[in-house]
Amino acid sequence: MSNTFSDNNQVRVVSSFPELINPKFKGTMNAICWNRNLFGDFEEIVSKLHLKENITEVSIEDLLALELSEKGRLAREIILNDLQLLTDFGASPSLNLLKSYERDDEFDFISTDVYSFHVDRSPIGTDTFLCTYYGAASDIISNDQVEQKILIPEIREKLKELHDDPEEELEDFFKENFFDLHYEAKAGAIPTNLGIGNLWRLAVDHPSQEVLPCVHRAPVENDGEYRLLLIC
Repeated sequence: MSNTFSDNNQVRVVSSFPELINPKFKGTMNAICWNRNLFGDFEEIVSKLHLKENITEVSIEDLLALELSEKGRLAREIILNDLQLLTDFGASPSLNLLKSYERDDEFDFISTDVYSFHVDRSPIGTDTFLCTYYGAASDIISNDQVEQKILIPEIREKLKELHDDPEEELEDFFKENFFDLHYEAKAGAIPTNLGIGNLWRLAVDHPSQEVLPCVHRAPVENDGEYRLLLIC
């Protein structure tokens, strides 16, 4: 079962795939949720897939090869349909079985892994789509509830110590190392959990985008539990 969402300044809630892909982001709205209650046994699918690495891409052939119960077959059909919808739209969806992402522990004063609030950047006009079918779900947060990490004085000063080139090249240094993509939640900020089964479209940072990119983060995984995630 998924969370029930209502429209707010950041999120628009819709009830079909065309309503997900057609609207333009505008104002402070940079996330669209196709709110769904999915029926089917996604846990069965996860239990029968084989994790080869911490992140294993699952192919359509892998899914079709699974021997499943009726509820498992229903879950598989939902996943296959989502993959087809996104492919027909022109996206390149990937289904991932996830144990964990790689952690960034190079610096103790700034993290640049996906568990940190961050935005996605693309050189072309595109959006991020994602759906968690099983396991812990991601969070988003409104842009007015975060501060870019490179603008936090103590972090900025420590980053400047790593930069040997002229001051005017500092912003390029931040971009080259992806420091500028990461954000810190302000005190009292309240993230929105994306829930299970909902298909989301999130705004990405690219030149033609008219809104701020959607700030989001990967969840800390539940102990002993994999995630099944569609993303593109």
